Amino acid sequence: MADAPLIRDASPADHTVWQALWQDYLAFLHTDLRPEVTENVWRGITAASPRYRCRLAVVGGKVLGFAIHHPHFSTWSINPDCYLEDLFVADSARGLGLGRALMDDLVAIARAKGWERLYWMTEASNSRAQALYNSYCETDGNIRYRFRV
Repeated sequence: MADAPLIRDASPADHTVWQALWQDYLAFLHTDLRPEVTENVWRGITAASPRYRCRLAVVGGKVLGFAIHHPHFSTWSINPDCYLEDLFVADSARGLGLGRALMDDLVAIARAKGWERLYWMTEASNSRAQALYNSYCETDGNIRYRFRV
């Protein structure tokens, strides 16, 4: 990679570039969300007391990826866990190591904050993401269920 990525927190000024990446992410997942859901995510990232945290991967001044995560308490540990809900790198930047840079950043934050675990899910068909994730740990073998009310 020509320039080492800068990994930083998202700020209100990043709204337009984040929203474009978010739409690319949703297209990658073959899903649509109502615009108010997307705006709710952004408000949750930029609120004075954020519900989510968003780290951005920036190369040459251009935002090319994000990792949205949220720490939470767990009945399985004393210290909080952290769920990595969304990790995405722009198609034009794949293979540049930005996914790894975002993951390394989250691991460093987890260690610094004393979180017990960092965990995530990916689609069974996403072998490229699995190759990255498998370099950190093995899958825990859980199967996700999602009941919609």
